[in-house]
Amino acid sequence: MSRMGRQPNSQNNRLLASLRDEDYRRLSLHFQPLSLTIRQRLFEPGQPMDYVYFPQRGTVVSLVIPMHDGSAVEAANVGNEGFVGVGVCLDVARAHFRAFCQIPGGCVRIKAGAFKREVDRSPHLRTLLHRYTQAMIVELTQGMACNRLHTVEERCARWLLTTRDRVGSETFPLTQEFLAHMLGVRRASVTVVARTLQKDGLIRYSRGTITVLDARRLEEASCECYGVIKRDVERLTGGH
Repeated sequence: MSRMGRQPNSQNNRLLASLRDEDYRRLSLHFQPLSLTIRQRLFEPGQPMDYVYFPQRGTVVSLVIPMHDGSAVEAANVGNEGFVGVGVCLDVARAHFRAFCQIPGGCVRIKAGAFKREVDRSPHLRTLLHRYTQAMIVELTQGMACNRLHTVEERCARWLLTTRDRVGSETFPLTQEFLAHMLGVRRASVTVVARTLQKDGLIRYSRGTITVLDARRLEEASCECYGVIKRDVERLTGGH
C-alpha cells in the first residue's frame, strides 16, 4: 500500500509521500496540521523562517516580492508538489519574500529547527529536498525570462495553467484584481485578456471563480515557459 493511502497527514503532499518510510516516520513526529485561510501570511521579508510548510492537495501558497512603494509581483507559487521554506535547508534564517495563502486549504508545518535536524541526518531526504530546490530555481529563472519577453496574454495563460495544476482542479477562486497583482500589470490589461479567453471558450470567469474549459487550447495560448517549468518540476521531483 502506498504512503498516500495510509498516512492522513501527508496523503495530499506529493513530496512527503515520496519519502522513505524511515525518513517519513521521523519527520511525521513533528507534523503540525493546519488549515490555511485565504491571504494568510506565512513569511514576511526580513523575518525569521520559524517553520516550513507542506501544502496539501488544493492548497496554493504564493511567494511574492514586495517593493517599498507597495507594489509586488509573484515570483513563484507552491502547491502539493513541494514545500514553502526552501531557505531553511540552505541555512538561511530569514525570508527575503512574502509568502501567503493564495488558495485556502490544509497543510502540514514543521518547526524549522526540527526540520533542519532531520535533513542533516538523512542523505536521502537531503537529496530529495535539493532536487526540489533546483526545481524552484528553474521556475524562478524561467519566470524572470517570461516576465521580460512574453506578452500579458501568454503570461496570463501560463499562470492559469500552473495554478490549475497546483490546485488539482479545473475550477478555483480568482479575482482579476488578484491576477493583475500577481502578474505585476494593470487590472485593465487582465480584464481584456480574460474577456478574450472567455469569448474563445478557453475559460469561464464568474464572480471571482475561474474554470478552465479547454486546457489544451489554453496551453497553445501560453508561451513555452509553462511546459518548461512543468516538465522540469516533474523530472526533478520524480513526477510524484
